[in-house]
Amino acid sequence: RVANLTAAHLQPLLTTYPKDVCLITTHQLCALVAAAAGFTNVCNLVVDNFPQWFLTVPRTLNLVQGPVNYQVFMQMGVKQEELGWAGHWCPAELVSNIPEDCSRRIERRNKSKPLRLLIPVGGAGAQRTFIINFVADLAPLVQEGKVQLFLNAGDHSHMKTAFLETLDKCGLEFDTVDSTEGVMSFQKSLLDAKNEPAKNVTLFSFEEYFPAVATTDILARVADVLSCKPSELAFYCLPKLHIRRVGDHEADSAKRASECGDGTLEAREVPDAMEYVDLFLNQKDFLINMNEAIVRNNEIGIYDGCKKAVELCVARK
Repeated sequence: RVANLTAAHLQPLLTTYPKDVCLITTHQLCALVAAAAGFTNVCNLVVDNFPQWFLTVPRTLNLVQGPVNYQVFMQMGVKQEELGWAGHWCPAELVSNIPEDCSRRIERRNKSKPLRLLIPVGGAGAQRTFIINFVADLAPLVQEGKVQLFLNAGDHSHMKTAFLETLDKCGLEFDTVDSTEGVMSFQKSLLDAKNEPAKNVTLFSFEEYFPAVATTDILARVADVLSCKPSELAFYCLPKLHIRRVGDHEADSAKRASECGDGTLEAREVPDAMEYVDLFLNQKDFLINMNEAIVRNNEIGIYDGCKKAVELCVARK
């Protein structure tokens, strides 16, 4: 009810656009606005792997990422003509480089190179305690040169402070990157398989929101494993270690990843996450199998959700 009311207030923003223009929305509130304003070709990209009524919007094409949402939304009564199954929402650069990036990860594992863990702080930084304890438990492996950490504090100043305090307490040396240019330079260097970071820990922190979000996408290409809560990142096309969720609706996204073969189940506690790190380090096939699964998934279009959404929206015009 509140979403519909908010949508009604936002309608004037769209009054100058043709009503049959292709509109692809990444949040149901935006789809509600467009539908309420009379737009006839709206594609609503549904998040998560847990079907909830408020994620769908009448008079739009609601596109989902996997078969569970597709089947359950049908059972819930969403009209067939208002429901579609597109695939995962993944950045184009990650998808187009899957063969190259997976091959590089497999080569690193075969050569027993350090495990690169990308740890972003999602949402409002609600995972502070878990992530800080996780970093502290990883410290001995970092000092031994077995693990490299890419810590993305985003634009959360309290997380930057927490990371700095923990790194100092654990005696870990680190580099800091605070600009998009620095992130791009860091990625470019590591795309060359011969290169390694100057320090085993790199802290990324920013004053603004957009570079903070973009950094995870940029670094994903040169990370071996993305360690994150099972949010939208659970559908990304790189190996994932899923740590404790913030919202209960996120649990099913970790299940989707594990069944696709490109991620772990949810590690509810830090010792659970460390068990997965041990598998990544000491069971060579564990990480290799994930990369091989990603290559297979890509061949059948699992990660082409965004591309498919554009094709479907244009075809409806």
